Amino acid sequence: MIRVGIIGCGRVADQHAIEIQWIPGCKIVGVCDEEELMAKQMQERFILKYYFSDVSKLIEITRPDVVHITTPPQSHFNLGKFCLEHGCNVFVEKPFTLNSTEAEELIKLAQEKNLKITVGYNHQFSHAARRMREIINSGYLGGPPVHLESIWCYSFSDPGYAKTILGDRNHWIRSLPGRYLHDILSHPVSRIVEFLKSDSPEVKAHGFVSPYLQARGENDIIDELRVIIDDQGQSTAYLTFSSQITPDIKQFRVYGPKNSLILDHNNQTVIKITKNYTYYLNRFIPPLIYARQYKANSINNIKKFIKSEFHFEAGRRFLIEAFYHSILDNAALPISYHEILLTTRIMDEIFKQIYPNKKY
Repeated sequence: MIRVGIIGCGRVADQHAIEIQWIPGCKIVGVCDEEELMAKQMQERFILKYYFSDVSKLIEITRPDVVHITTPPQSHFNLGKFCLEHGCNVFVEKPFTLNSTEAEELIKLAQEKNLKITVGYNHQFSHAARRMREIINSGYLGGPPVHLESIWCYSFSDPGYAKTILGDRNHWIRSLPGRYLHDILSHPVSRIVEFLKSDSPEVKAHGFVSPYLQARGENDIIDELRVIIDDQGQSTAYLTFSSQITPDIKQFRVYGPKNSLILDHNNQTVIKITKNYTYYLNRFIPPLIYARQYKANSINNIKKFIKSEFHFEAGRRFLIEAFYHSILDNAALPISYHEILLTTRIMDEIFKQIYPNKKY
């Protein structure tokens, strides 16, 4: 039995709790939030025995094996450190920490305590992401990736979200090193990092405030980002983040020496890029091949939906279950410490370049 505690009782905590309750052999033993009413409401929603406003009481009374931290990023380091020091494995929502220095310290502490820690890169474990990984591991690319492209769009079209961020000059997102981008960028960065080999790739970043935000008097939040990454000559990568591209796109492309792939997160499809044919055949055969692939992807998604396996949080559930498995059976972590650290280092470098006057 895995005994689970949750710190932070907002919307994301509910998503964690729902998935945890679906996993056999798991029990949420208590929840905690600085705002006692938030903790009490979550305890009532999920019919739990305990709720707390004091983290030390959560750990002392419920003795959790794992603690999920779903608070704003500014508190991740201190809460993660406290839980590790008191013998708990830790699942931290993204972003892992505010910077790579904090990330290194948490991972070092987990190793010293013989505990495990991971981060909520749940999109890495969607149905399509897992299928893409299987295809690559089968040798389809014909060797290590030559080039990677990650594009992630997140629109301000949601009036509630936009009003919350843009209308509140004291919103916690504004105090993050990367501001608005800091809360989102780990998703497209971690896609790339999975395939990087070195610990210190060269990063060149260019960010700017979109005309959309400028027209609304916002000049502090960079919402357009373009990044080039050179993995010490082993491969290269492009990263694009945009709040203005419509419709919003979330794609990842992997180009190999023999074959290439396109993962579409929104559509949950994986497409194998077909070979070139001679002359006019190239205009006829590849479109038919791609159509057949899209049809197969669609049928596969429908089958998973009918079996109740295809839902928005499938990646989160898979990640949580894999993390628990790594604890119970001393198996490999679903996200390696190399990937966690390199993601934070690349994000550090991006934010230093696009916000050069901010202290780190």
